[in-house]
Formats: sequence, structure tokens, C-alpha cells
Amino acid sequence: MKRSEYEQLKRELAELKRLIFGSKSERFVPNTDALQLGLFVQEASEQKEVAQQQISYNRSKTKKHPVRLPLASHLPRIEEIIEPEDIVKGSIKIGEEITELLEYSPSRVYVRKIIRPKYALPNQAGITIAELPSLILPKSNIGAGLLAHICVSKFVDHLPFYRQIQILKREGVVVASSSMSGWFSKGVTQLVALYEVLQKLVLQSQYLQADESPIKVQDNHKVGSLHTGYHWVFHAPVEGLVLFKYYPSRAAKVPKEFLQEFSGTLQTDGYKAYQNLNTKHPIKFLACMVHARRYFEKALDNDRSRASYVMGEIQKLYAIERKIKERSLKVQTIKRYRELYAKPILEKLHIWLQEQYPKVLPKSAIGKTFTYSLNLWDKLSSYMQNGKYLIDNNLIENTIRPLTLGRKNYLFAGNHKAAQNAAMMYSFFATCKINDVNPYEWLHDVFKRLPEYKANKLHELLPQNWKKQQPS
Repeated sequence: MKRSEYEQLKRELAELKRLIFGSKSERFVPNTDALQLGLFVQEASEQKEVAQQQISYNRSKTKKHPVRLPLASHLPRIEEIIEPEDIVKGSIKIGEEITELLEYSPSRVYVRKIIRPKYALPNQAGITIAELPSLILPKSNIGAGLLAHICVSKFVDHLPFYRQIQILKREGVVVASSSMSGWFSKGVTQLVALYEVLQKLVLQSQYLQADESPIKVQDNHKVGSLHTGYHWVFHAPVEGLVLFKYYPSRAAKVPKEFLQEFSGTLQTDGYKAYQNLNTKHPIKFLACMVHARRYFEKALDNDRSRASYVMGEIQKLYAIERKIKERSLKVQTIKRYRELYAKPILEKLHIWLQEQYPKVLPKSAIGKTFTYSLNLWDKLSSYMQNGKYLIDNNLIENTIRPLTLGRKNYLFAGNHKAAQNAAMMYSFFATCKINDVNPYEWLHDVFKRLPEYKANKLHELLPQNWKKQQPS
């Protein structure tokens, strides 16, 4: 018993040291010098003689010069012509040398001054004046462009409000902290209806990926300390949609409540809150291969031979996925390709795990890793059943990265409502990123059009649909 506790504490200490001092990379380079099944093959008793031969040759080396990429053609060109000094009279121009430099000038802050002349109608018929254009915040003095810039700067570029205030101050524009916070809060309120449309479309998808990430929140019920809430993230890979949803807890009731109307396939890690959800419609579950691989990577120090073998086999599966992506195969072709090349690897690996499981200590790092993978094996290998399915949840983890970077800058949300406001903005901007949409151009246009837009056509303003409306 004491020995088991000692090993457990030893593993926890090693994991803590790794988190603090170790590399965060999970890249695995297999040892090609050693046999993959070296544990189970008896070593040869005789040593083979290695003949050494000295070879000399001459090699010609061509020096490669770096290729400079051309500057973007859509950028405006400001021409500057420099004539030679003391040009001789009668000289004839025979050509010119052109040098292009990428330059930058600070963001331009200006005042939009709307002037509406008033006219007295003849015969004392009254006064006429043009209507004021629709404004995103009618009772405020901020325009759609600056409001979009503030939102993008905070949730895409990770600049807290106080840093943005300092940047504006350098341009001679003084903005109070309360004003900027108020602008943002009112602007987000205008986007709630669009966010609800996004949520509805996500739940209508037939294939979702889910994950969750913590966020610190100030809570009046916890004086002097921060509450740990969670952003639950749902990604629809086929439709290119991402939804962040804030909840104060990580309890199992959260996915049960949110996914009540969902019907389809849900891909998650091994978190038990997702398993056996009691919802109105049946849900098929997929597991994430990268999470399984991560467990084996952590078990390398405990049993390098077994862990390395599994990671090598998983690398083969990912090599197949890379070829699929490079060739841009259709859904049905992907399914057949996986059955031909990936299925034999999965079946072989499953048999090997079952054979080796009795030979490892259940409570060791490698033992727990085996238990995790074998318990989820059906879900880990079910991505084979449909070409739309992905082998892992990596795409949804990528959408969470901006949240992680943001947390390091603004540290915590002021309250639970602010945490949900952040979830709303992360949803829109993550969807922009997946669909290769410029977040500022999208949000600026949405803020200009939203006040007059029909409620039953709001889906047209979502990034993936907005992109289709733009001139190519």
C-alpha cells in the first residue's frame, strides 16, 4: 500500500515539474534504432561485426538565396519619384527602377460629422430635414468603426481596455475607462439576437465537437476570491460554426441542459459529464485520439517501450489523415481510404493493447493509460464510420487558444454577465477565423447594418454567410 502511494506521489511530482519546467510540446520522434517490439523479442546472443569503410567524395554546393515574397497587390501605392541630381540637358528617359517598401502609419482616428440641413417649406408648410442614418448606439457618440475596433482589439489581439485607452491617448484622444466599458457592454447587447441565431444553427448540426475551459470570475458571493466558471465550446466542423457558452460550473447538468434538442454525433474527450446524457434525442459519441495519445506521451517516463510503440502506431494514423487533407478527398472517398489503410492499424493496435494490459500495473502511469484507451476504444475508432468525422478534437482546441491568451491579459471577468459577453465575442471571432473572414471588416459591417436588418434574415450576417455576399 505504501509502495503504491509512493509511486503515485512520484508521478504527481514528475508531472508538476514537467508543467513548470518542462517542454509543452507533445512532438514524438520514435527511436528508429530500437525494435518497436524490443520488449518481446529475445535479444540475439551473437554480436554482428560491423565493417568500417572510409569513403571520400567531392560535393558541389549551390548557394540558395532567400526568395522575397511580393507585396500584396491590394494595398494602396503611394508613389515617390526621385530624379537624379544635375541631370544633363537632352538626356532621354530609357526606363526606371522600382523599389517597393512595406510602410505603416498609425491607425487614423477621426470625427464623423453628420450635417443635415433644415429647410422651411413654402407656404408655411413646415420644416423638412433628412433622417439621421441608423446608428448602432444612437444615444452614444461612438461610431461603428471604433466600436468594432475596440471589440477586435480585446478578443482577437488580446488588448485589455486600459491598454487601448493608452494607445488612443497617444493619438490625442482621451477616453474614460467607464465610457469604453459602457460602449462595449451596449454594443454586445445589440449582438445578442445574432448570437441566438448562431446557437440555434450549431444545435441543428449533425456533428459537434465539445470541450470546456475555465475562466476566473468576480463573484459577490465570494468576497476576496474569484469564482471558477467555464466556457463550454461547441464546434460544428461541417458548417464551420463555433459557439462559446458560459456556465458557472463544470457539472454534468450543463451539457445535459444545453444539448437537450441536439441529435447527432458528439465528439469529446473522456470527461464523464458527456457520457450517457439524458436528452430528448439519441446521441452517438466519438472520442478524441489526440487525448489518448497525450496519455501515452505522459507515460513515456514510466514505460518508454510500450508507450513509444503506441505513439508510433498513432503517428501512422495521422500520416493517413494528412494525406487525406492534402488530396482534398470527398466524404465517401475518405471513408473508403480509411477502411483500406487506417482500419488494419487500429485493429492491430487494439489486439496489442488487450494482450499487454494484463502485463502492466493497473495503477501505474502506463496502466492508467491502457485503461483509458481500452475503455474508450469503440469511440476512438468510430471516426472510421463517416468521412465527415475527424480523428480528434484539435480544431476545437485551436478555437480555445484565444481564450487562453486573453486570460493572461485581462486575468478575470468582472461578473458572470461579463463572462457570457466574452463567450459571445469569442463565438463570432472563432467562426470568422475558421471561415477566413477578417473580423474587423465583418463586425464593422454588421454594426452598420444590424439596426435595420430584418430579424428573420439575421443568419445572413453570420461570418460564413456574410463572406458569400462580399465581392470576390
